[in-house]
Amino acid sequence: MHLYTMSASPNGRRVAVVMNEKGIEIPTTEIDLRGGENLGVEFKAKNPVARVPVLETDTGAFIAETVAISRYLESLVPQPNLFGQSGEEQAIIEMWNRRAEISLMIPVAQAFRNLTGIFKDREKISKEWGEISAEVARNAMPMFETQLEQTEYLAGDQFSIADITLALTLTFAKAVGQDLFQTPAVITWHEKVSARASFN
Repeated sequence: MHLYTMSASPNGRRVAVVMNEKGIEIPTTEIDLRGGENLGVEFKAKNPVARVPVLETDTGAFIAETVAISRYLESLVPQPNLFGQSGEEQAIIEMWNRRAEISLMIPVAQAFRNLTGIFKDREKISKEWGEISAEVARNAMPMFETQLEQTEYLAGDQFSIADITLALTLTFAKAVGQDLFQTPAVITWHEKVSARASFN
């Protein structure tokens, strides 16, 4: 196997945490997103949407999308389990992971890209859309606070991919000037999750 990634990016970090949790080591090539390496013909042959990470399997197949890669790794190394075991567990973990992605990760990324103009050489940017996206992210936080007041981890009593997604999104948001750590349950949970060896 071979992983093409930008390890400092939120999605690169998500796959890295999954690998660390499972004790998986994969040869890795860093892709220079700022330099546009992902937009080149060679990389787009691996992933036509030009995003990282991408996992090349031992059969020569290319798997893109963070959760797809993580599910594949889970199929190879089932424990510790990050996607649930029963149908109900899997559905609840998927639900909270999607909520973290759609309600928070995407708006945080849109706010970052549009307010900083980091990729203005290759995409149209809108400060107004960046501000709207930042507000969408802020407005999502009460949902996560309410859940974490009731459960040890985001999807229940088991650490899962949903915790990885939410924790790394919040860490990234703070690093780029969107501090969403405003409520006690989220803060306590994030401190606990971020202290795991897989995050360091």
